[in-house]
Amino acid sequence: MSRTAHICLMAQYNQWMNAKVYAAAAGLAPGELQRERGAFFGSLLGTLNHLLCGDTLWLQRFAAHPAGFPLLDPVRAIRPPASLTEPLFDDFAAMHAHRLWLDQVIVDWAASINEDELDHLLDYRNSKGPNRRHFFSLLMHFFNHQTHHRGQASTLLSQAGAELGDTDLLFCIPSQLPG
Repeated sequence: MSRTAHICLMAQYNQWMNAKVYAAAAGLAPGELQRERGAFFGSLLGTLNHLLCGDTLWLQRFAAHPAGFPLLDPVRAIRPPASLTEPLFDDFAAMHAHRLWLDQVIVDWAASINEDELDHLLDYRNSKGPNRRHFFSLLMHFFNHQTHHRGQASTLLSQAGAELGDTDLLFCIPSQLPG
């Protein structure tokens, strides 16, 4: 599998898993989303919000790649979160709609990335200052970050009595070679 095909697979897995997490979260009793559960971001809502903040910031950094990535223009237009915990939505339905939109942006953008664009050192800033890292490795970090915190969200959902079913990337990996 090429690196670009792997990026597309990860984007599709991200979209599939977020749909499962948000569907399970939408079925929780009132107050369960906000309930403090001792997680790194406190509640399930805090964890899902952190993922939106992180995804937005990373996509805005990726938009600075010399390739320009026009499919990231709508994300460029979003005001960047001031922190990784800034509440982005007052209402879960609006948060869910944004997640659906953002995941489709990620899927579409992933499909537009060319192999030669992956071997670039991307300059960006984070809370610790300027950085320069290998673009493909940053993309892998982006998807790994999502998986890591969705794992936390899965635990929080289990604590609240919700079931997600199968969550492994294995279920998105094709069983046949392309072509």
